[in-house]
Amino acid sequence: MAQYTRIEVAQAMKDTGMIPLFFSDDIELSKNILKACYEGGARLLEFTARGDFAHEIFAELTKYAIKELPGMIMGVGSVTDASAASLYMQLGANFIVTPVLREDIAIACNRRKVLWSPGCGTLTEITKAEELGCEVIKLFPGDLYGPEFIKGIKGPQPWTSIMPTGGVNPSEENLKSWFSAGVHCVGMGAQLISKEIIANKDYAGLTVKVKEVYTIIDKLKA
Repeated sequence: MAQYTRIEVAQAMKDTGMIPLFFSDDIELSKNILKACYEGGARLLEFTARGDFAHEIFAELTKYAIKELPGMIMGVGSVTDASAASLYMQLGANFIVTPVLREDIAIACNRRKVLWSPGCGTLTEITKAEELGCEVIKLFPGDLYGPEFIKGIKGPQPWTSIMPTGGVNPSEENLKSWFSAGVHCVGMGAQLISKEIIANKDYAGLTVKVKEVYTIIDKLKA
């Protein structure tokens, strides 16, 4: 069961400005990645459940976060149907992220008042998602749309909260382009938690990198 309401999660997304995205089938490595992100200032993490038995890894990570990382909000990405969303919510997911807009997932999450963030690519999809109760839209793949797309959406719909994923990197120039366009927050995966960091198990380096990103974001939002 979720420990945070969808409003609390949406606010945490806005306050921190960035959500790390990560998947591994190695539980110990996953715990170390999660802890490194937490020590760098992350208070949300999207576990991109793309592998077999991913729910088992997520269950252990959530238990670990509850016990060892107070205030860490665990969510799940790459969810493609309502049954998977329900499973992850039973395992403690506080938010559900999907690659596409699906009404069945919206209904499942709304029943439990859990935040769900669907991947949308048109104003029509965005409007439909908001009619279904969506708080934060996922713009995916972000690099194909870019900051100008967000500016275009925010014109007629300034109330729309958007989280681009894909095409976001840790550089100040890139982050400035997104936050200047009016994003709610950004999602960052391999550009933040790189193959090199994983291969070298450079958890200390990851903590530094995460801290740097939040420092840049805080400056941009000031």
